[in-house]
Amino acid sequence: MAKRDYYEVLGLQKGAPKDEIKKAYRKLAVQYHPDKNPGNKNAEEKFKEATEAYEVLSDDQKRSAYDQFGFAGVEGMGGGHNWSSFQGFEDIFGGSDFGSIFDTLFGGGLGGAFGGGRSSRNGSRSGTNLRYDIELSFKDAVFGTKVEIQYAHNESCSACHGSGAEPGSGRKTCPTCGGAGQVRHSQGLFSLAQTCPSCGGAGTIIDKPCRQCGGAGAQKKKQTIKITIPPGVEHGRRIVIPKQGDAGANGGPPGDLYVFVHVKPHKYFERQDSDLYCAVPVSITQAALGGEIQVATLDGKTVKVRIPPGTQNGKLLRIREEGVPQSSAFSIRRGDLYIKVLVQTPQHLSRKGRELLEELSRVEGENANPQPIPLSELEQS
Repeated sequence: MAKRDYYEVLGLQKGAPKDEIKKAYRKLAVQYHPDKNPGNKNAEEKFKEATEAYEVLSDDQKRSAYDQFGFAGVEGMGGGHNWSSFQGFEDIFGGSDFGSIFDTLFGGGLGGAFGGGRSSRNGSRSGTNLRYDIELSFKDAVFGTKVEIQYAHNESCSACHGSGAEPGSGRKTCPTCGGAGQVRHSQGLFSLAQTCPSCGGAGTIIDKPCRQCGGAGAQKKKQTIKITIPPGVEHGRRIVIPKQGDAGANGGPPGDLYVFVHVKPHKYFERQDSDLYCAVPVSITQAALGGEIQVATLDGKTVKVRIPPGTQNGKLLRIREEGVPQSSAFSIRRGDLYIKVLVQTPQHLSRKGRELLEELSRVEGENANPQPIPLSELEQS
């Protein structure tokens, strides 16, 4: 697909002033940012397109070359390349934090879209999200269960209550940024404001660190919780336990705990969506004459299954509502259980059994020269 003109992408006329370029890009970035449009490929492409256009038009040198020579004028200057080699704002501003760049350019408002752990102006910081991997049996994943897990996380310090300061002491102006919360760096044509590395953007630092936590505001502790695994959970699914991650600093909200589920395979059953599958052997006579067999289901019940006369090897027999429970807003229903019939050919025949099969062959007039069957007919049968 041919690239669109950068001015067209931002909805501007050629010669638009810089403040209009910045304003137009901010509007598109907010509208199409991937965090606001999860899974929307069209929005993701529009975000990339707008970012590339802004990269060129916000730079005087690149913009001048583009105005004169089009896309050819900015090749090799960081503009007009494909997104796979473009590291967003990191390419433009020398590796600065992506969320911080937005805050610098647009005065905040998008910080929450770039993950937890960022400081606010009052020094509070949201806690870090944690991951826990759990292995479940096939049966527990299908029918659900309750499990107890133990993990370590940061809890707010009992002495300073998360402030990091020794009780009775306070905070002082950060000497690195002078209380501004930001420091500026010049990089070529750009002057970039970044979050102060000393105070994390708060503008103040702890005067006397808490002796109990060393100024961290939190301490690592083990925690045991019970979590509910819903019926029908699939391998690779993640379950979010709100506010069970690391504690936030200075009154910031705690992070979440993400539990990733790994399901062990079953010896006899397999799953496809909400249906279960298993294979059951039957004898030649059962397949030919038909009959009734008993099959154990995943939950331990025994059900009677009718084998129709003339059943062929590989035929699927369905038992309704013996599959995986699936809940909706209106009801809880179960998928089906499919039994694949495996017709077993005896390897060791008694003399009497051989005589009977030979008699059957004579009576039925079996064809010694069968013709091939089209695969399409075989699949339909």
